[in-house]
Amino acid sequence: MHLLLMSALVSAWHMGALHPHEKALTLLLAFGPFVLLGVVIVVRRRQDRREDDGTAPSSTSERQRER
Repeated sequence: MHLLLMSALVSAWHMGALHPHEKALTLLLAFGPFVLLGVVIVVRRRQDRREDDGTAPSSTSERQRER
């Protein structure tokens, strides 16, 4: 985590004289997809773990069949 923070700070220093909103947008575009990917991986792993435990149906069609 510390390395990621340092990387973001070094990137911000390297960009030079940008307005604060331009820096924020640039950092969001640079690191946002990786953050989003991490969130998707965490959510999918939780869903897979629930399915493996049998606590949640795997699809909406299975939920409808249970009713």
